Amino acid sequence: MLIYFVRRLVILAVSLLAASVLVFTLLALLPGDQAQAMLGVNATPEALEALREQFGTNRPFTERYLDWVGGLVSGDFGTSPLSGVSVGAEIVDKLGVTVPLILSGMALALLIAVPLGVLAAVKSRTLLGTVLSALSQVGIAVPSFWLGILLITVFAVKLQVLPSGGFTGWEDLGGAAQSLLLPALVLGVAQGAILMRYVRSAVVEVMQEDFIQTARAKGLSRSQALTRHALRNAAIPVITVLGLQLATLLIGAVVIENVFGLPGLGRMLLQDVGNRDLLKVQGTVMVLTAAVLLINFLVDVVYHAVDPRLRSKA
Repeated sequence: MLIYFVRRLVILAVSLLAASVLVFTLLALLPGDQAQAMLGVNATPEALEALREQFGTNRPFTERYLDWVGGLVSGDFGTSPLSGVSVGAEIVDKLGVTVPLILSGMALALLIAVPLGVLAAVKSRTLLGTVLSALSQVGIAVPSFWLGILLITVFAVKLQVLPSGGFTGWEDLGGAAQSLLLPALVLGVAQGAILMRYVRSAVVEVMQEDFIQTARAKGLSRSQALTRHALRNAAIPVITVLGLQLATLLIGAVVIENVFGLPGLGRMLLQDVGNRDLLKVQGTVMVLTAAVLLINFLVDVVYHAVDPRLRSKA
């Protein structure tokens, strides 16, 4: 297990390095000139060159990349040329909204998916199982932004029990929790419906295995065989899907933050793309990419820890 962990750690480091090259290269190849965009078409060549010198965009590509990566390693993401604020400080500030939103959404997704998925599997040949499967299909089909607008209409406009958008800040803990409740519910319903399908399929498949039939033959009831043997084995494929869904939540948060006006990382990314603040875009995309790679790394490690059959192959 230790050898596998070290091997995966090396792969993670190489993947992060490759991702940094890709992110920096793609943004460097974008058409247009940031200095020209800031100063306008009437800017003099001297003014443009002075601004390029200030931004460092007139330096060789390799030199700019090495400076940027060196800053990332030391925790210095640079300073935004537009706002004059530290990019790292802004990312950390926005993560204070995005991370709780994603974790809350995933927690709600698990609360929806695990019990309902297991129930749908146990009752797969009954009317209840059919209804639960149909509901999960509906949850998958409903667009997140539409569900968000629907919840705003019901709970904010009609009932007026929750805010329609914005974020009060963590100084007001109750207000912050209320601000994140509807967005987290949207993420949780969408991801919970998808995850529920996988939980149901995994449990149905495991319950048909020979070792479950053996356990039943030795006197265990269906519920005892389910809780003692089936759930742990069914969790193995679900863990992989859970990691992928957590990475998907990072992308879904971009849409949800804009629907609810949350000052998170996703909303900042879209604003920076519109403002052509490439340094902040580079830092934000790199943080999101690193988060996805780290999630995949943790999923692989947990997967091998849960399934002893894989340890001998590591």
